[in-house]
Amino acid sequence: MKFSGIGGQAVLEGIMMKNGQDYAVAVRKPDGEIEVKKDRHVAFSDKHAFAKWPFIRGIFAFVDSLVLGMGTLTYSASFAEEDPKDAKDGKNPSGLSKAETTITVIVAVLLAVGVFVVLPTFLSNLLRRWISSMTLIAVLEGVIRLLIFIGYVSAISLMKDIRRVYMYHGSEHKCINCIESGLPLTVENVMKSSKEHRRCGTSFMLFVMLISIILFIFIRIEFLPLRMLSRLLLIPVVAGLSYELLRFNGRFDNKLTWLLSRPGMWMQALTTREPDEKMAEVAIQAVEAVFDWRKFLEENFS
Repeated sequence: MKFSGIGGQAVLEGIMMKNGQDYAVAVRKPDGEIEVKKDRHVAFSDKHAFAKWPFIRGIFAFVDSLVLGMGTLTYSASFAEEDPKDAKDGKNPSGLSKAETTITVIVAVLLAVGVFVVLPTFLSNLLRRWISSMTLIAVLEGVIRLLIFIGYVSAISLMKDIRRVYMYHGSEHKCINCIESGLPLTVENVMKSSKEHRRCGTSFMLFVMLISIILFIFIRIEFLPLRMLSRLLLIPVVAGLSYELLRFNGRFDNKLTWLLSRPGMWMQALTTREPDEKMAEVAIQAVEAVFDWRKFLEENFS
């Protein structure tokens, strides 16, 4: 496998692919045609050098991915509702203002923090009636957090639209795996490629949970409000470490990275599904809009 640098995200009936500052959203419209929108997204780290420092860059990369992801997701949803041409002339792919996008991202982050950080800490604290070991409480807190995550992604998969998003997620991975394996980007080659990938956001989430378990074992605070505060303050640390581990796994191909990536690849069984050929066609168009895969194959596999 050769590192390509491209990444993406599944959206409603489509795929977003990003290469450097260029990104493209390909969406299968209700009439069957594929609409491709290409644009540029200048990340915070592209404007400020310190945002590229190791263990710090992961925090900014996460926020940037949320902003871009929210915009492209809203853009794709617009095709099912009305003609998107009316509000898609600006740089924001969703048609939302910067203020609206910022508020949406902030609300999403607060909800995620409440569900995946505060709630597990609160629930694990209830077990202190029967368990005195703070080490065991920290482990159980991590287990509760993991179970909430599994329950969440499993529950939303029952929704028809989300099941299709999971299928497009699989087609995104298959396209990247196809290229990084040295195969021409055709529907046939994409369909036979793996739907799991080492640099997936699902793997990032699992690293966050596992690293938080290890870190919180050594931070023993019995007073619940202070323990919750410590969890919140350590979010950037956990996110930074998780990003570096994900980045390391994605850039190198050896026995160590294979071993480290296994849990995340298994977890992706929950967030990816096998796509059909029409979904692969959409993903291919998104890739070709931002990435010269023929040149990549010539330079790395000739």
